[in-house]
Amino acid sequence: MKILVLADIHANWPALQAIDESFDACFFLGDLVDYGSNPAPCVDWVQRHATAAVRGNHDHAVAQRIVARGTTGLRRLAAATRPLQWNALNAQHLKFLSRLPVMLNLELDGLRFALVHATPRDPMDEYLTVDPAGWQQRLQGIEADFVLVGHTHVPFCVDVGPMKVVNPGSVGQPRDGDPRCAYAVIENGQIHFHRVAYDIDATLKHLRESGVVGEVLEIAEATLRSGGLVPARFMRERLENQPTE
Repeated sequence: MKILVLADIHANWPALQAIDESFDACFFLGDLVDYGSNPAPCVDWVQRHATAAVRGNHDHAVAQRIVARGTTGLRRLAAATRPLQWNALNAQHLKFLSRLPVMLNLELDGLRFALVHATPRDPMDEYLTVDPAGWQQRLQGIEADFVLVGHTHVPFCVDVGPMKVVNPGSVGQPRDGDPRCAYAVIENGQIHFHRVAYDIDATLKHLRESGVVGEVLEIAEATLRSGGLVPARFMRERLENQPTE
């Protein structure tokens, strides 16, 4: 059994298209939308191919028509691109986003999986990376072989007792210094992390043609091309805003 694990696509269709991987099942861990400008084909792809999917904080905000507010860093990028999501998505797309569960437990091929965008304690907003003690506290009562998470845009695997917490990284907006699309594969119980280059120019072209220009486009380009290691003049804003992105 080969399971494709994806997270944080963020309306970046060229990045999602670059994944050329066969799979028997696909798990999606939230945040289909925002930051990018082409959400519709991303939502369509997940609807067609995902065996299971959970809701991210950006999916929730778009589905509930929450206006993004922010004047710096990634908040500014979200504020500029959120109206584009509503223009591009139809009622069926929005219904799909609104009905995604915030957490999901399932068994597949003899393995138990818990899927959540952020953490079980705070399914859509809490940031937690490689912190075994922190995960131990948040996994009380969870019975799973694999706890699959997204949200941080950074790939990792943490052993917490008999469980493995796995973040595949971000498809559409990596933040670990590697601009390539990130995803993971779980095959016969083994975890494999993958990266694939995609056409960043095509993503930026679509943003530009959608009306994202000026400094907001510069923020998007700097973030995408640097793999989240944005230039100094954006770094302060990114760090200030990181807990709620």
